Amino acid sequence: MSEQEVAQRFRGSVAWRRARLGLTGENLRGWLATNPLPKGVEVAFQGEDKEQREAANFLTKAFAVALFLMAIILVTQFNSFYSAFLILSAVVLSTLGVVLGLLVTGQPFGIVMSGIGVIALAGIVVNNNIVLIDTFDRLRRWEPDVLQAILRTGAQRLRPVLLTTVTTILGLMPMVLGVNIDFVNRLVQVGAPSTDLWRQLATAIVAGLAFATVLTLVLTPCALMLRANLAAWWHRRRGREPEQPPEAAEPRLPKAAE
Repeated sequence: MSEQEVAQRFRGSVAWRRARLGLTGENLRGWLATNPLPKGVEVAFQGEDKEQREAANFLTKAFAVALFLMAIILVTQFNSFYSAFLILSAVVLSTLGVVLGLLVTGQPFGIVMSGIGVIALAGIVVNNNIVLIDTFDRLRRWEPDVLQAILRTGAQRLRPVLLTTVTTILGLMPMVLGVNIDFVNRLVQVGAPSTDLWRQLATAIVAGLAFATVLTLVLTPCALMLRANLAAWWHRRRGREPEQPPEAAEPRLPKAAE
């Protein structure tokens, strides 16, 4: 028997015993940490564990590159590092909602599907925050009171943000609940095997979007008010009047032709 055949049989025996005992890579690493092997013996985790590590590294780099590109575009568009920081912080904090959603539903954090869900979630969260901050900047041009500009922004953009959130969540709820609808055979199945693959992805987007919407409607206006208060405090400390936007008449819609 050649050395290659012996190695293949050894790997098959280890994989069979590992599956029978229900061992995972983390359990084996923990056991190896407390039970060191003799000198000259090395352990390498291959197969599914290696693929998960490679997928985790790829998705981490993809998420970092996406944040970097979004930061460049946002700074160029808004001409403000603070606005770009607000938008990107909402994207990062939305991952907390993803983790909470997976914990509530009792699902593990899958590297591939949950990671793709986090990256897909970033686009929706960025869109909602861009709409809110852009509306605030436009209203601030003629509204001297920052608080009134924030209140008007919330009143004007509450419905679009909620509509985007509610429609996305309702569209993904069948995948979250594991409902499979067969329109050809007119059959509805709950917990079908075909839904297990997409449940983590849908749960990550739904939970993260619901959490990020609260951040967008509550935390973002508070952060905008905080910036105005800090700017006013700094101007008072320097003995200067705070800068006011050029006063102009409130824009009005043209009257309908009679």
